[in-house]
Amino acid sequence: MQKKYLDEFGKSLVPKKLRPDLREYLAKAGYPQVPYSFFGILFFIGIIITAIIFFASGFAKIIIQQPIILQGLYVFLFWIIISSLIVSIIMAGFYFTTNMSIYNRVKEIEAQLPEYLTLVSTNLKGGLSFEKSLWGAIKPDFKILGEEMSIVSKKVMTGEEITDALTALAQKYDSPTLKRTMDIILGEIETGGQVAHVLDQIIENLRKTKIIKDEMSANTLLFTIFIAAIVAVISPMLFALAKVLLGILIDVSKQVAPAMSSAKGASSGFKIKEITMSITTFRNFSIGALSVISIFASMILSIIQKGEIRAGIKYIPFFLATAIIFYFIFSISLGGFFTI
Repeated sequence: MQKKYLDEFGKSLVPKKLRPDLREYLAKAGYPQVPYSFFGILFFIGIIITAIIFFASGFAKIIIQQPIILQGLYVFLFWIIISSLIVSIIMAGFYFTTNMSIYNRVKEIEAQLPEYLTLVSTNLKGGLSFEKSLWGAIKPDFKILGEEMSIVSKKVMTGEEITDALTALAQKYDSPTLKRTMDIILGEIETGGQVAHVLDQIIENLRKTKIIKDEMSANTLLFTIFIAAIVAVISPMLFALAKVLLGILIDVSKQVAPAMSSAKGASSGFKIKEITMSITTFRNFSIGALSVISIFASMILSIIQKGEIRAGIKYIPFFLATAIIFYFIFSISLGGFFTI
């Protein structure tokens, strides 16, 4: 009963015009049904977090001295802005994870496609029709591609044309490989040609393409090592060295500045002021800079190896953790070396 209420409530939060697009978008990520309950839970989470921020921040005490009309206006604006911001952040995270799920599904389908088409070609050569060859090639090992072909099978069983079902599959995912493959197969079906022969050529081309991509990735190994060394070792070492030198300059300025501020030092026209920047501020800056470097380095490596940015998301945690760990290691070791 509670889940049904959340489903209905979450569904009411989504405009009717957006529901078909949302259903189609989530289907690419493997969601057979739109999780409307998630949107209902998200609404209540936004309300709870906003209430915690409202009372914990002391905002109520600040506006208590204002006239009652202004109090109501400020409270209304606070709840609208903060809750909208919280929901936007959560939705951005949901959109990001969903996009990554779609990307991973596309890559898995492309990886499974040659083996699946090999079984289809074998079935065709064994005398089965094209439809039965497609269904007979579905194996548990194919997982996502097997699920998609099962959906195609159900559509055909309910009276839809095989060409329409395969076209819908090709248009479902943003995969040039899948679209080109389906276009060639459908063109051969419509002309009544030898589909098995065409499938063999497609399989050979797909495997050659994979070999070429693997060779390109291997040829970029030197660039990968160079960028990884910069992110994981060189950048943390330089930031750690700068932190140690800043600490030395701060200590020196504390000792020299009072003497230079004397009357004799002031009359010479040369003054040294005490450095006001703290080591903690520079450390936080270093960690932030290393985080930015790690993110962009992951994207650069992804473009070099895979030709797209999204494949580099998996490198970010590794680069980020390695850079920060080495930063603290170099800070400790260099700090001990310069204090000797």
